[in-house]
Amino acid sequence: MITTRDIAERLGISVSTVGRALSDDARISEETKFRVRQAASEMGYVGNRAARMMRGASSNVVALVIPDIRNSFYSTIAHELSKNMEAEGFQLMLSETDDDRMVELRHLRELSANRVAGVIIVPTARPHGESVKLLQAVPHLQLLRRHPSLGSQWFGVDDHEALRRGTAHLVAQGHTRIAYLGGPTELPTGAERLRGFHTALSEGGLPDEAGWTDLGPPASVDHGRQAVRRLLKGPDAPTALVLGSIQLTLGALAELSAQGVKVPGELSVVGFGDEPGFSWWGPGLTTVGLPIQEMATGCALWLLRRLKTKPTNDTPYTSVSPGSLLVRGSTAPPAGKVGAEAGAV
Repeated sequence: MITTRDIAERLGISVSTVGRALSDDARISEETKFRVRQAASEMGYVGNRAARMMRGASSNVVALVIPDIRNSFYSTIAHELSKNMEAEGFQLMLSETDDDRMVELRHLRELSANRVAGVIIVPTARPHGESVKLLQAVPHLQLLRRHPSLGSQWFGVDDHEALRRGTAHLVAQGHTRIAYLGGPTELPTGAERLRGFHTALSEGGLPDEAGWTDLGPPASVDHGRQAVRRLLKGPDAPTALVLGSIQLTLGALAELSAQGVKVPGELSVVGFGDEPGFSWWGPGLTTVGLPIQEMATGCALWLLRRLKTKPTNDTPYTSVSPGSLLVRGSTAPPAGKVGAEAGAV
């Protein structure tokens, strides 16, 4: 392995001068810095970051801790964050928890041991007490989900309003029997989306009984499929369906296609997220669009500023991005109410 001593011998300068040049020390001339960097590149020198970390320095790695990389929301966020971090000399590392608090803890232990510069986390429903303590020692922020024990820096979506708008669109079309498939209420996102669903029913003059709900793992495509099977078997099946996660939407659409359900003739559908295929699925899926790039850029800029300024205390910060309702062909008035108002809300 090429060392700073090898570079020093090649250039006829001291090892300390090489080290200072590589660390951009102001005491070293620009000419010497150029010569050292050029020699280091030609000789294949790789800096010993482990040694620097032993002296107390942090790494240039920022961790993104997420439940499920298969969810395109998280993979797209990861891509955008990676570009932003790379532009400032940081590297993004992914950790997947599968919504398991003990897996989350193990990842945070390893990240802490390797002195990551910062952490962006989509927390599990009940983070372990040790996870809380580990995050207190590193700059971090919460993404999408928010748990009070993990601090007050959070970037998220207005989940309540997003689901309220999607459901209100169906109510305005004349639907009075509407089903909702979403995540459990122990997750803050699940609780807010369910609340938005019920708010729209109430605002539309419908009783809670008009809404049929099935809550389960938001990352489970299979749960979406099974919930649709239960929905279609009911004696008084709903005429409309609202989804509360991307994976549940994928499962529901797969099952509706498999069973040959006519959308929107037999069932109107409002999805969640906007996968590339949603615009051409069947008649085109009406869905809640998510401000992914806006959130990713905001997260990156906030954390980079935090890493550069190194404030002595963390000022509470909240960024709430609005979703958007993308109206396509999967929603229409129920049979017998063709003249109902079908406009977007």
